[in-house]
Formats: sequence, structure tokens, C-alpha cells
Amino acid sequence: MFPGADAPRAEADYALVGAPLDASTSFEPGARFGPDRVRRYAEAFDDYDHYTDRHFSKLAVHDHGDVGPTADTGEYLTFLRGTCADFREAGAVPILVGGEHTVTVAGVRAVEPDVFVCLDAHLDLRESYAGDPLSHATVTRHALAVADRAVILGARTGSEAEWDRASEGDVRAVAPADVPDWEPDFDADDSVYLSVDIDAFDPAYAPGTGTKEPFGIEPREGRRVVREVAPFAEGFDVVEVNDRDDGQAAVLAAKLLRAFVYSHAADR
Repeated sequence: MFPGADAPRAEADYALVGAPLDASTSFEPGARFGPDRVRRYAEAFDDYDHYTDRHFSKLAVHDHGDVGPTADTGEYLTFLRGTCADFREAGAVPILVGGEHTVTVAGVRAVEPDVFVCLDAHLDLRESYAGDPLSHATVTRHALAVADRAVILGARTGSEAEWDRASEGDVRAVAPADVPDWEPDFDADDSVYLSVDIDAFDPAYAPGTGTKEPFGIEPREGRRVVREVAPFAEGFDVVEVNDRDDGQAAVLAAKLLRAFVYSHAADR
């Protein structure tokens, strides 16, 4: 259980769902261990948040446990989407903990947001990767089948075709150097889904991820984004943490998850 996430399901305002999918990882595997590591490395955190003057254990967070993957990724995403949608119908904000970034597709389909905001080193705008249309490299393209537009913060790599796609009006790719100056520009009635791929951060801070990309954003910048987007968000995930470091990626992911809940709850 994620520390402090012990609210009964029927009373939950936030529902944490582990999604240990590791099917299309194209370089260093291990994302299947992400949910457990994120829970483990949150154990040392204080319950109290001075920034919002709130206790995590009092914010009605329910840890649903993991939804284990099936052999068919499409089938798994459908089931995971249903789990998230069930929580939404009950009034809880779904929080996915990956697992590879592909699990975000389920969260976005459950929330059906107007805007998809993602912290990510990669554009993830491919139609397929290695012949797989549900690869972790296709997530933003799938999100745009649901959302009206996408904002990719920390983007610094992609194929030529992806950069061409990112130049269209429904995508905004923000380079790492420009993230400190980025501000949310949502309409008052926009619904937002926020996704954090831990590889958005420079690998000096989060080496435990499958596809490292140097020259990324810093943790304080990512925390600011999470805090400022959280009040608009109707769904959240943090993904791509694996077991190939000493906990740096997991502890950062866990802290950002808590920052989301604190800031979202403070705005309620």
C-alpha cells in the first residue's frame, strides 16, 4: 500500500491503481517493478505538507493495488480503462502508477480530457514502434485521439516525422530550457489529464528508467508544473520507473504523486 493511502474505497477522493505493464519497453526493462518501488520509496516521507498545510493520510486516498497485465496489451488497456472509469463514476480521481507509458492510454480514455499535459523527454507521436501500435512511443498520438490538444513539457527527442507532427496546431512541445517559463493556459472549463513520464527529468536525477535522455528538466521545475496543473486535472499518472537505480526515480515519482494530491485537494 502507498503510505497514507488507506481510505476505504467507498470513501475515496483519489484512487491509486498500480499498472505494472512492461510489454513494449524498447531498451532497459523493469517498468513492471515501478508500482512497488514507488510505494516503497514513499515510506520515509512525512505525512504533513507545509506547502498546502495538509496531511496526506487525511485526503481520502485509496490504494486499489495493482491491476496485473494480460498477454494482450489492447485487452489490458480496456480493462484498466474500466477500472479508472469506475472510480471516476464514484467521484474519485484516478491515479495510475506505471509501468510503461502505454498505461497512460487507459487513463486518458477513462477521463476523456480536453487537454493532455505530459512531462516527457520523448514526443511519443509515432504511429507504431517496432511494429507495435500500442508501444510506449505512441502514447501522445493515442491521447490526441481523445483530447483536443497536447502539451509535452521537457520534450527533446523524436523522429523527423514526430517533430513534423509536433509542429501542428494541436501540439505544443516545450523544450527543457523553456519549462521554467511555461504557465498553464487552459480555459476555465477545460478538463485536463496530467501524465509524468519520469524520463522527462535529467537522468542525473532519475536514472531508473527505460529510455534515458540527457539534458532534461530538474525536479523543482517538474514539481512546479505538477502543482500548477493539478487543480485542472481529472486524472494523473506517473510512469516509466524501473529497478535499475538506487531508488532515485521511484522517490521522485512518489514525491510528485503526493504533490499532485496535495495541490489538487487544496483547490477543492
